[in-house]
Amino acid sequence: MRRQRLSSWGVLLCGWVASSVAWAGPPASAVGSGAPDEGEPRVETELLVDSSQVKPGDAFRVGVRFKMDPDWHIYWKNPGDAGLSTDVSWDTPGSTVGELRWPFPGTFRTPDGFIITYGYHDEVLLFAEARASEQASGSLTLSAAVDALVCRERCIPAQMLLSRSLAVGTQTVRDAETSVHFDAAQAQVPLTLEAANLTATLALESQSLKTGQPFSGTLTVSTREGQLPQGVEPGFFVPERIKGIKRMDLTEEAPARFRLQGDASANAPKEAPRFKGVLRLGTAQTGYRAVEVDLPLAPVEAVPVAAKAPPSVAAPVAPMQAQMTAPGAPASGMSLGVALLFAFLGGAILNLMPCVFPVLALKAYGFTRMAQEDRGRVGRHALAYTGGIVGTMLLLAFVVIAVRAGGTTVGWGFQFQEPLFVSAVCAVLVAFALNLFGVFHVGTDGTALASKVDASHGLSRSVGEGVLAVVLATPCSAPMMGTAVGFAFAAGTGTVLAIFTALGLGLALPFCALVMIPGLAKRLPKPGAWMERAKQLLGFALLGTAVWLVWVVGGLAGVDGMARLLAFLVAVAVGTWLYGLAQATEGTRRLVGIVAALAILVTTAGFALRFEEGAAPTARASTASAAQPWDEAAVAAALKAGQPVFIDFTADWCLTCKFNERTVLTSEGVRAAFTHHQVAFFVADWTRRDARITAMLGAHGRAGVPMYLVISPSAPERPEVLPELLTADTVIQAVRRASGLSAEST
Repeated sequence: MRRQRLSSWGVLLCGWVASSVAWAGPPASAVGSGAPDEGEPRVETELLVDSSQVKPGDAFRVGVRFKMDPDWHIYWKNPGDAGLSTDVSWDTPGSTVGELRWPFPGTFRTPDGFIITYGYHDEVLLFAEARASEQASGSLTLSAAVDALVCRERCIPAQMLLSRSLAVGTQTVRDAETSVHFDAAQAQVPLTLEAANLTATLALESQSLKTGQPFSGTLTVSTREGQLPQGVEPGFFVPERIKGIKRMDLTEEAPARFRLQGDASANAPKEAPRFKGVLRLGTAQTGYRAVEVDLPLAPVEAVPVAAKAPPSVAAPVAPMQAQMTAPGAPASGMSLGVALLFAFLGGAILNLMPCVFPVLALKAYGFTRMAQEDRGRVGRHALAYTGGIVGTMLLLAFVVIAVRAGGTTVGWGFQFQEPLFVSAVCAVLVAFALNLFGVFHVGTDGTALASKVDASHGLSRSVGEGVLAVVLATPCSAPMMGTAVGFAFAAGTGTVLAIFTALGLGLALPFCALVMIPGLAKRLPKPGAWMERAKQLLGFALLGTAVWLVWVVGGLAGVDGMARLLAFLVAVAVGTWLYGLAQATEGTRRLVGIVAALAILVTTAGFALRFEEGAAPTARASTASAAQPWDEAAVAAALKAGQPVFIDFTADWCLTCKFNERTVLTSEGVRAAFTHHQVAFFVADWTRRDARITAMLGAHGRAGVPMYLVISPSAPERPEVLPELLTADTVIQAVRRASGLSAEST
């Protein structure tokens, strides 16, 4: 008897100690925060357990409590038209964890009602039932890896790792404080129909579902015991992900009777899909009862689509490609004057593109130093810079003409499909940066300041900067420029030369304006000590551009290619350093230093820049998970099935493309529009040379990427070409138009 009393006191003492520890607050490892925005996390999480001690073999509840900032939310297991499902992965050695329980979610709608998502705001507890092993002893370690998307107008991913320990004892001791949270969350988890003493029947108006067509029916819920809660509130029905169903809605016709309306997707499976979702009956005044509904729908019947669309989108391409083989007949109705204007304005806009801006800033630095000198000298440098740009543009135009004369089609930025060319540009950028850092000097070393300026900032340097500006500009496609260059590539030799000349003049416009308008030059800051720091800062800008080019080579020649280029760039750095040391010496020592620098560069280039030996590049994952590689047969099949088509013509070396992908094509609204309209999304990757893509660009009056086509299944011969700089609204409206054409045809 005494031992029993001591044992009882021991259990009470252990429970009191565990409760005291719980009262002291959760361990730091069990608390996390994520989704930082403006320096503040938008979600906080805590790993909760409903017991302070557990007996081997007993059950307990474990969960993650989310607390969101006002107006921010996370997503349910079916996020709806956009978003990502919240994921909690458990690692609990010594215990097993069951399926995650989801309280009934809220419904979020955009103001126009176009995008509907499901999730939780303010606070929610996602939990599961766990059971300690019969062999458990000491303590259990409970860990949860949380992956959530936290959204308001923008979405921020949050990843957190939470962990805590749970004591193992002779009795299970519930924690009253945390049990309240679990009980409240449990009350919001929908019950099965059987557990709720309910039955449900679904009567469809058709005995089968037809692919790509709407369906309707009636859902009736009844009970054998008591009365159902009366009425429903907005958002009372939330569907689960259902394969083969594009949309499914319920509206209340009468108490416990609901009108079902939905759309079967064009690629619905042949087996009968199921009607699955959660239903919340009642209102805040009458009380809620949430239940899970899982009922069979009907078998799927494929609908012939031969009459819905012409057989292929390839048909209109052939005559346009034929036009390309006969220069002098541009692919568009644009006049030469408009094309020249577009080329000039496009070249001016190129100065603001991230490809060119570092060199532009470098030239601005040099021009600031000369602005205080005589006007004639400044004018000569501006003309030299312009000559370098226009000359390089004309050289590029002659290359295009020569290659095209040989029967090969090319496009704007084609030289960036060659890893050796990209490597050469990257080496020049690194050498320019090291020059700005003072590692070596351009030209011969003079004693007088004037001589040094003449050597380092002579006319040849201005010409070289113009050449570099053109080289870096070619992977960028500014607004209006793509249209003008496309016009030139489909026209005769004279038009090509005129367009490229106008493009070069537009690129040189800022510095011509500084020379031609005296007031602008006077507003430039005066030279001073700040210029040395600015020069070094510009060196880092050039290195940033070099990093991008290394990434481009990775897309062309794989990881091995990136490693080879980085090794060569180290040799470039060593070679320029040795050259800089040699500049400080005289006679034989200078000659030896220069020869050593050249030997290092040539030897390393011979071994490193052999990209044909590198591993083949791996396919880059698309920024849009639903995208698939472009293929004309696949496009034709999608259109034949009644799906609108979106084609993204892109390349890894195209910064405009990457900007559009990261800011528009992966945005919540665009992804929701693609899902809602069953858009077939294709990516045509032009990173490496592809004659098919080059032909398609030319067929639509473009010479380079980006290009975006939206094709309606009812009018594949009239694809819509979107502008180079995208907005979400532009894409969504184009998709709506393409889907609307499809709907009218049915």
